[in-house]
Amino acid sequence: MSLDVRDPLGVHARTRRNAAVVVALAVLTVLSALAGTAFGAVTVAPGDVLGIVGHALLDRPAGGTWPPQHEAIVWAVRVPRVVLGLAVGAGLAVCGAALQAMVRNVLADPYVLGVNSGASCGAAAAILFGVAAGLGEHALSGSAFVGALAASVLVFTVARAAGAVTSVRLLLAGVAVGYALSAATSFLIFASGSAEGARSVMFWLLGSLSLATWGSALAVVVVVVAATVLVLLWWSPGLDALAIGDETARTLGVSPAGFRTRLLLVVSLAVGVLVAAGGSIGFVGLVVPHLARRLVGAAHRWVVPVSALLGACLLLWADLLARTVMQPQELPIGIVTALVGAPFLLHLVRTQYSTTRS
Repeated sequence: MSLDVRDPLGVHARTRRNAAVVVALAVLTVLSALAGTAFGAVTVAPGDVLGIVGHALLDRPAGGTWPPQHEAIVWAVRVPRVVLGLAVGAGLAVCGAALQAMVRNVLADPYVLGVNSGASCGAAAAILFGVAAGLGEHALSGSAFVGALAASVLVFTVARAAGAVTSVRLLLAGVAVGYALSAATSFLIFASGSAEGARSVMFWLLGSLSLATWGSALAVVVVVVAATVLVLLWWSPGLDALAIGDETARTLGVSPAGFRTRLLLVVSLAVGVLVAAGGSIGFVGLVVPHLARRLVGAAHRWVVPVSALLGACLLLWADLLARTVMQPQELPIGIVTALVGAPFLLHLVRTQYSTTRS
């Protein structure tokens, strides 16, 4: 085998391969969005879906043969749900990738910082006791976001109290705060004495995209996810350094404590918005970064966009299964992601362990 003297390390070849992976995943994401919009309790032909979306976006004359109710189903119900699924899946995945680099632990995900537990506690308070009722239709998401923000502040305060913000301190503080807030949520459910309220809280805890509608809340989620992806891409050299170790990061001019603090702020705000919009959806932020690294390597300038696209695809298909497998009932989306994610994670552990032994 001869080496290409113009590219002896194969850098350009890897770049072309990774770029092809990103393009292929982008196409898959578009097709997944089309499937998520076309299929459901009422099936709408993909051609009609494209016509309806084009008519709504470009203000073109309808000129189609689709029934009027299909236009309402596609544009008013399914497209907002698909947009929310794309944003939540992409956001959870890139936040999981950032957290795994930040704490140097491959089992880290948005749950590890207690943000999900804080959002769940806030949501339970809103559902069971009418907290933040003055916010009207935004009471649930508003309370969940405040709970997530409070959990983030508490985790940072605990981790910072003993000195610099290290990966171990973040992990321990996140686990402790998460357990405490989970206990608080359970207490709220027990104290309410409402069976229907408890059922609503449990459904929300497992995640759902059913509340997606056109409006400012959806716009906020999309903007926050887009900003988070761009920031993490910008910070990808720091993520690479932090993933190797604090000493390496310092050698490369990155302050581990300061960079972790900035990362914690960005990830906590993003996860708070995502959990407030879609509930507590597990396994996306844990499994997807592993798959992304298998596809494109460990460099975060590739891991971040690939994680975003994979997370979006995974959540769209999970949502499609959640609302079709037990029609007319809808499964919580977290059940589907767990059923898919748990075996995949076990497979990753098995193959990684086998590779390490060999």
